[in-house]
Amino acid sequence: MVVRKEITFSELEQWFREHRVTEVECLVPDLTGVARGKILPREKFTEDRGMRLPEAVVAMGVTGEFPEEGPYYDVISPNDMDMHLRADPSTVRLVPWAVDPTAQIIHDCFDRDGRLVPFAPRSVLRRVCDLFEAEGWDPVVAPELEFYLVARNTDPDVPLKPPVGRSGRAETSRQAYSIDAVNEFDPLFEDVYDYCEKMELNVDTLIHEIGAGQMEINFFHAHPLGLADEVFFFKRTVREAALRHDMFATFMAKPIAGEPGSAMHVHQSVINKATGRNLFSNEDGSPSPEFYWYIGGLQRYIPAAMALFAPYVNSYRRLARFTAAPINIQWGIDNRTVGIRSPVAPPAARRVENRVIGADANPYVALAATLACGYLGIKNRIEPTPECKGDAYLGDYQLPRSLGEALALLRAETDLAAVLGESFVTVYSEIKEIEYAEFMKVISPWEREHLLLHV
Repeated sequence: MVVRKEITFSELEQWFREHRVTEVECLVPDLTGVARGKILPREKFTEDRGMRLPEAVVAMGVTGEFPEEGPYYDVISPNDMDMHLRADPSTVRLVPWAVDPTAQIIHDCFDRDGRLVPFAPRSVLRRVCDLFEAEGWDPVVAPELEFYLVARNTDPDVPLKPPVGRSGRAETSRQAYSIDAVNEFDPLFEDVYDYCEKMELNVDTLIHEIGAGQMEINFFHAHPLGLADEVFFFKRTVREAALRHDMFATFMAKPIAGEPGSAMHVHQSVINKATGRNLFSNEDGSPSPEFYWYIGGLQRYIPAAMALFAPYVNSYRRLARFTAAPINIQWGIDNRTVGIRSPVAPPAARRVENRVIGADANPYVALAATLACGYLGIKNRIEPTPECKGDAYLGDYQLPRSLGEALALLRAETDLAAVLGESFVTVYSEIKEIEYAEFMKVISPWEREHLLLHV
């Protein structure tokens, strides 16, 4: 397991001097996963600076809108109060594409009394990890993140298209696992790997996925908080590298009609800290009760957590039958048609893969939610259904089909709210309702094409 060294503020100062940093990007991930914050001159950045931002900055939708009234303001002060930001020194990285030596560092959000702001995404993941810590468990995750490279597109009414590669041609067919198809974008990926190396991101394998221009990057397994930070940084990195090569990188769940959607598959296991043993395996190597209970928890709570795993109206376009995305919460060993897969692995590496999560999910929220489902499964000893050994696509839909349906399930699930925090669920749900209402104001081309003259 990859673990990044913890550093103190005095060591951070030394790091700044060694890298001749002149500016510092002080970052806070919001509910969408967007980097909010401030850019400071190096000499203005100090441990006790007490940088502040309005608390609503981390609690707004992808359109930047806020609710006008309602339960949102039972959590968020209508007085537009400040959060107090504290840097996490262990997150410091260079900004490799900056002209002047620039550092980026993620901050945690606190209230005026020194308590973590409960609806900030990083706070939610910390909360869940603390529950595992209290049991003497160490959660381990490894995300697999898919994304599309697309040609520059400045008109939202024009469909996205695959970009032109080194050959001067765009992909016109699916090239799953093609080495040559990846090599079409060698200059871009050389920059991506160079940036990742300078930022000390623990990326592993790069592959071409099924869709035209669709790629996947795998991360080495590690502690959830550090890996959520890495996914957060990686998304910024790929978007920046793509722009420098005259194309876009998108983590939309379903950016191109007729092509597969993009997921963030998350492999997860739990280590017993006292013994160092994988909690999912007995001493004789057989699957443990905790392995099955964890799966049972995912099956029980994934439908209610769907608004966290599939956070936008576009997310639900990905979850369709026979499209390399799950439609239900069946589980199976080495079965990619199910929503919950257990790869073939030795006992020490036995793990569960949540295949439901979209690439558009906030990594902090998604990791917190999937770990919460498994945690509840173990604590409540929830038995899973029998293993699915056939094609799960032949079964029924068991997941919400829309954001509205998913939000209703999330609001009704008290167990998840108790683990993730009721204030977080309230703020998140209210924000997503605003986004859903905004979407419903838009008339789609499908509606004009099929309803204009026929109804």
